[in-house]
Amino acid sequence: MPPRLPQSHRPTWTDSPATLLPMDDGVRLSSPRGRALLTATALGSGMAFLDGTVVNVALPTIGRELDATLAQLQWTVNAYTLTLAALILLGGSLGDRLGRRRIFTVGVVWFTVASVLCALAPTAEILIAARALQGIGGALLTPGALAILQTTMHQEDRARAIGAWAGLTGVSGVLGPLLGGWLLEYDWRWVFGINVPLAALTVWLITASAPESKDEAATGRFDAAGAALGAVALGASTYALISWPDAGASALNVTMAVLSVLAAVAFIYREKLAEHPMVPLSLFSDSTFTGINIMTFAVYAGLSGVMFFLVMQLQVSLGWSPLEAGIATIPTTLLMLLFSGRSAELAKRFGVRPPLVIGSACGAVGVALLAAVDDGDSYLVDVLPGVTLLGIGLTTLVPTLTATVMAAAPQHLAGIASGVNNGVSRAAGLIAVAALPAVAGLSGEAYADPDQLTDAYQIAMLACAGLLVLGALSAAALRPHALTEPPTTPPAGEPVGVPSGEPAGERELVHEARPAPCSGPGMPPSYGR
Repeated sequence: MPPRLPQSHRPTWTDSPATLLPMDDGVRLSSPRGRALLTATALGSGMAFLDGTVVNVALPTIGRELDATLAQLQWTVNAYTLTLAALILLGGSLGDRLGRRRIFTVGVVWFTVASVLCALAPTAEILIAARALQGIGGALLTPGALAILQTTMHQEDRARAIGAWAGLTGVSGVLGPLLGGWLLEYDWRWVFGINVPLAALTVWLITASAPESKDEAATGRFDAAGAALGAVALGASTYALISWPDAGASALNVTMAVLSVLAAVAFIYREKLAEHPMVPLSLFSDSTFTGINIMTFAVYAGLSGVMFFLVMQLQVSLGWSPLEAGIATIPTTLLMLLFSGRSAELAKRFGVRPPLVIGSACGAVGVALLAAVDDGDSYLVDVLPGVTLLGIGLTTLVPTLTATVMAAAPQHLAGIASGVNNGVSRAAGLIAVAALPAVAGLSGEAYADPDQLTDAYQIAMLACAGLLVLGALSAAALRPHALTEPPTTPPAGEPVGVPSGEPAGERELVHEARPAPCSGPGMPPSYGR
């Protein structure tokens, strides 16, 4: 036991982190320092989560104020998702190597500077570029929040702290539409400007409360080449899908389509040969892991399409205010926030397939009901039943889906498996927002015309319902025996631990599986983008 310090020499959570004594036992959640640490990580994660929900609500207003085309609105969403999806695993690895508090703080500052650029953007093109920069900041701060809690909190308080963090982050999903709708009553630029005071408080709290930590045992190179190839594959395919309705099979679109295929093939080849791959392809040798990720892609593509089109339909075709449109989606988020923890027990009682199949099917019915929403419809009769069924469906399937991903992977790869599933969900949202308007025949400035938007909206929503049905079929094909006894040791010749590209906070450990970074309590990782 170290000698007891005099009262005047004991460090407090307000001391500079450089002066704090080592805390082998970790920070207690009940202490002022522990509460400050929890608040800082929740604010950082919540800021990124909040930004996604408010941007969806703001799209019609942004389009009107900046005279943006539909393609530019799609890029306003997808520029952020693209850089976040491509770099989030690399961001976690940077935190492990260079310091989790340092990278988290850099991410918060980067995200905030990009938010200011978004708020000041005079044109849609500059807004899109700033959103891409925002995604880089999100990729740095998002995995760091969970990692800091995992490595800093006292072992006895760790689970409670992570649960509280998840709950507080989830609350931002409820507040987002309300706050976004309220800010849009004044100026859409405040949707991004609100991040400045939140970030200032986050940086002060994390600097005052979190000691620096890093993984001294982390070795190997960053898989920067894998991240770059993944970004090119996603970016080129997104460009081709968004531009196709306006430009058709132009030389540039065809080039982008071919480039996306070549980059995807090169990515797979790179990951197969890399000593420290960002995505170990061996994970996909398990049919359950492959199947659950196919389901993830289908479900989150459908969800992302719903959130993109629904708020636009409510504002443009039904004439609702941004605040009214934001409030309309709250039941879905609220149900997931309140009941996801309880619904996790369903898989223990009935197996994994029933919750996954029933949840996807219930969500599909809800989306099909929402497809009929048109001018003159009321919220209670025409909108609320659909968003409620969608919320019930997602509440039923998301916790089981997360648990299935973790159970289908070897325990020494549990963290990277969670990160891969998180990336799949984000890629699904990226592709859905890029492709669905083309599928529905919507392009240019037609989204501002209520009649044209309604026709496209109905087609897109039925396509989203179909994606959820595909998710149900994928779940029905899963092999239950692969979920009950996951491997607990690495294959012969493979080192214990995970590749260097694993998100920070999820490397630890063979003994402990945690949720994917930036996921709220039962929230789909990409729900808030």
